Amino acid sequence: MQNIEGDDKTLEVLLSGAAFGIDYYQREYRWERKQLQELVDDLHGQFLQTWNPNKPDTPLEEQSRYFLGSIVISKAGDVRNIVDGQQRITTLTLLLIYLNHLQNDMAKKVKKIESLVFDEDPGGYKFKLDIPERNDCMSALLNGEGYNPEGKSDSVRNLVERYEDLGEIFPKDMNDDALHMFIWWIIRNVKLIEITAHDDGDAYTIFETMNDRGLSLSPTDMLKGYLLANIEDPAKRLEADTLIKKYLGKFAEYGKETEADFFKAWLRSQYARDIRARKKDAKPEDFDKIGTEYHRWVRHNEQALGLQSSDDFYQFVVRDMRIFGDLYLKLLDASAIRTKGLESVKYNADAGFTLQHHVILSAISVEDDPAIINTKMAVAADFIDSWLNLRFWNYKSTSYSQMQYAVFTVIRGIRGKSLAEIRTVLHKRLLEEMEEIDFSAPVGLNQFTSKAIHRQLARFTDWLEQQSGEPGHYEDYIVRSGQNAYEVEHIWADHYDRFMEEFDQQNDFDQHRNRIGGLLLLPKKINASLNDMTYDEKLPHYLKQNALAQSLHEEFYSNNPGFRQTIAKHDLPFHAHDSFAKADLEERSRLYCQLAALIWSPDRLLDGEAA
Repeated sequence: MQNIEGDDKTLEVLLSGAAFGIDYYQREYRWERKQLQELVDDLHGQFLQTWNPNKPDTPLEEQSRYFLGSIVISKAGDVRNIVDGQQRITTLTLLLIYLNHLQNDMAKKVKKIESLVFDEDPGGYKFKLDIPERNDCMSALLNGEGYNPEGKSDSVRNLVERYEDLGEIFPKDMNDDALHMFIWWIIRNVKLIEITAHDDGDAYTIFETMNDRGLSLSPTDMLKGYLLANIEDPAKRLEADTLIKKYLGKFAEYGKETEADFFKAWLRSQYARDIRARKKDAKPEDFDKIGTEYHRWVRHNEQALGLQSSDDFYQFVVRDMRIFGDLYLKLLDASAIRTKGLESVKYNADAGFTLQHHVILSAISVEDDPAIINTKMAVAADFIDSWLNLRFWNYKSTSYSQMQYAVFTVIRGIRGKSLAEIRTVLHKRLLEEMEEIDFSAPVGLNQFTSKAIHRQLARFTDWLEQQSGEPGHYEDYIVRSGQNAYEVEHIWADHYDRFMEEFDQQNDFDQHRNRIGGLLLLPKKINASLNDMTYDEKLPHYLKQNALAQSLHEEFYSNNPGFRQTIAKHDLPFHAHDSFAKADLEERSRLYCQLAALIWSPDRLLDGEAA
């Protein structure tokens, strides 16, 4: 083996050198939304530890640092191939591109950011992560253009999805000073260890050793050992051991991180008494510690958990873990497939809200009977559904870092409460939220709201169908890629020249065109075929599609008594549109606002009717 070099490098130094490639066994980019959210939340949380808005020019040397692990490089001449670490480098590149777009309208810009993403080249951009099959996609993202990943590799599809996720995940409350400093902090205070080998074989040996050698105990292994060690009766200890193994086996079927996610959700929901204060230099509390070291937290908080005798430990496993383990598995299934009474669990999962299980489990007490448990879970899930969509509609972030404190206050507010009390508490919470934001102004489509608007249009369409006595097709509408995908359809084609009498400027036309009232969901093939048609040409095709599209055509009203009864019952001003001018789009936007306020009304929590 030749000499191996290891250097700690800031992101600025790491990406300022020659471009990176990847070896053949490191081909696909596979990060999912969860990994992206954890990284963004970690970075943002670490930055806030020392960021002082009253001293926005505090030198970076006096601010916190963040260590992002190591990457393994095989270097031959000027070529640098990433053997291990391309997931993080790819994600950081996406983040840099996103941050560059965010700073477009700022007076102070960090020009350095572009040089860490690409080098100028006579043939166009030469990306610092130079992977030919991805470069067209990366160029489109860099230029703020849409990119259709259909038919492309898994890596390219994931690139597009993760970049869209950033629009929902990234904190929305940063002012220009904070964002400007955050960008510099990312570039100069985020560090990685670059391990460089000068031979491919050596590099792969290092990669293999770092990833495969050793079988260290997981937090769950250590928690299991601690609980079993405190059960004195051998027969009861064996029973508890068998039960733990049973549930760990079930959790494993849903993914390798599921067991840890369960323990975090269960322990936080039932026992977390406090959370890190939202101020500089605040220390982690129960909620935070459970998230990072739940096994140690249990051992250090025996009294709070009521673990004093051998029987306490036994009951903690065979009663409490059994109850919450079963409920967690039920929530996992409901997250994947719409389940009667728990439909909102699926909606919340589709919205990428990773904290919903914490809130739902916090409504449950081990003494509750099954019927009460099911209703409590439904009410909590419906609350989250209304809460998330209220925030989406008003461009408010639902990222972990933005929501964790608010989620904790909800957990604390409903823990140990009766069903009636939970309804009251959550209803009041939504009303308080709606004192500041509501559904009165229409939301607009842009590259960062596309996923949320797609979901909301799916909900509108499905709700209208179900209320009219027809089967809802939410599961079909929510699909965004593949042959059976649904796409957002603009009722107005992208032709400003057709609307120049109503709009003095292209920008005004674009803003109106992207308002939610001018949008529908259509099958991908249909959407493509209607692309440049006028409204008159599109209208007959709309009649053959879903209820939201059909409602534009007069024949739909004469042939669908269930729909007429629905709009009369809820006083929804649906009507046919022979033409679709500016006034029609604005009227339709107000209608969608009314529909949103109805579906996600706080009052649904009082009568138990899930929309």
